[in-house]
Amino acid sequence: MSTVKAVIFDFDGTISTLRAGWEEVMIPFMQESIAGGRALTEAEEARLRAEVESYVDQSTGIQTVFQMQWLAETVRRYGWNNEVMDQWQYKAEYNRLLMEKVERRLQLLESGELERENFLIKGSEQLLDRLRQADIALYVASGTDHPDVEREAKALGVYRYFAGIHGAPLRQAECPKEKIISDLLGSGATAAEQMAVIGDGKVEITLAKASGAAAYGLASDELRREGINPVKEARLLAAGADWIAGDFLNLEEWLGRLGLIDL
Repeated sequence: MSTVKAVIFDFDGTISTLRAGWEEVMIPFMQESIAGGRALTEAEEARLRAEVESYVDQSTGIQTVFQMQWLAETVRRYGWNNEVMDQWQYKAEYNRLLMEKVERRLQLLESGELERENFLIKGSEQLLDRLRQADIALYVASGTDHPDVEREAKALGVYRYFAGIHGAPLRQAECPKEKIISDLLGSGATAAEQMAVIGDGKVEITLAKASGAAAYGLASDELRREGINPVKEARLLAAGADWIAGDFLNLEEWLGRLGLIDL
């Protein structure tokens, strides 16, 4: 490909692992919200778990409020729980539960008890550094709330690399990934063939493919921070990723894919 002028990164699972394990919070939260106080049979529990796990897997990367909108609709559809909240209430409660885990990690990071490298996908900072040296405009687009993405990028020491960080706007159901792609193309400063999107979710890959940008999947193993996660790899392949890696350790391969060097 020709040398890119702009690269859009997803954040969680692509650069940062501060929120690794979010599925372990969301899935039981959704199951409990749907079941309410009902004592489920073994068959009911298995059916519910399968539906929730399938939805969480295929919705990875979208704005959290849309996941919570699905939850509200599903609580109504099952009819097991008489207390149905709206998507914003569900989102607030889910965020509260998730941030208990994330906040502990941030405190260890900000206190210096853990190094920021413990929460960065391996090779990510080296790639960001090389791209900035090449005067390529870098952006973050995330379904996580905007203030949280900014705080976490600063805590990890990568905030300085980005021309713009775009998280989910508070109390607005707007997809920041779709918006940043549309804004960059609409401005005329960047053509589709000069743009690359890198992420571990099908949302950003699908949007990149639809826009004509290069779509690179990051099938990260968030515990090891390197290597391929086969579940993510299958998801990214199904979304049509142009190429898939598990980390950024092969710097030359990434620079070649982005048109900075000849492979």
